[in-house]
Amino acid sequence: MMAIRVLKACSLGILLLIHLTSRAQNSEVGFGLGAFNYTGDISPQFSVSNLRPAATVFYRSNMSKVISFRAAVTGGKIAGADKGNFDSFSGARDASFDIFAFEGSTVFEYHFLNWREQKSMIRFTPYLFGGLGLLSMSGQENKTQEYSNVQLVIPFGAGIKYILNPKWYLALEFGARKTFFDYLDNISDSNRRIKNYQYGNPFDNDNYYFIGLSLTRTFYTIPCPTNPYR
Repeated sequence: MMAIRVLKACSLGILLLIHLTSRAQNSEVGFGLGAFNYTGDISPQFSVSNLRPAATVFYRSNMSKVISFRAAVTGGKIAGADKGNFDSFSGARDASFDIFAFEGSTVFEYHFLNWREQKSMIRFTPYLFGGLGLLSMSGQENKTQEYSNVQLVIPFGAGIKYILNPKWYLALEFGARKTFFDYLDNISDSNRRIKNYQYGNPFDNDNYYFIGLSLTRTFYTIPCPTNPYR
């Protein structure tokens, strides 16, 4: 019930931010396909073998020529296993996890080039983004009851956008999700007096990542003339 309430609050917050930014010069909707990845106790380093399919849908409001606001929902699989056995302990542990992750996020984007001007010859721009999000996890047994299945995350990253035409463009993006807990893979510190090798590093939180290609449709708002004498 607590998880449902938090997700509802997040959805209401996203809708409020969309309403507040609806007067911007133009707005966009889009979707993207890509993959989640993960680093943590099972996989301390970014590994291609941990890539799992993910997808996203989003709304974007262009607040100025360089600043945009984006609200998105992203879902997909996050998984990892001790197949690589980076040390003898992981080989004895032989742990794995496979969960479904649902994320709601709001971020601000900063674009480096003046790419929206029709007279400009530039058809692309690199950009940075950062904000806040909520992660909801399912498909994993909470062994310790020390954490909630809904967690705060900080999404940040970079990408590049390319204009196909005035209404459509593509974007390739890589983003990291900083978390504040160590149970994404359901492994953390445990009673080391029991030699079961199930423990990890309690001082190194787990993180996950999204890399994807998105297609965006732009909707321009034409302001109506007003009477200056009113």
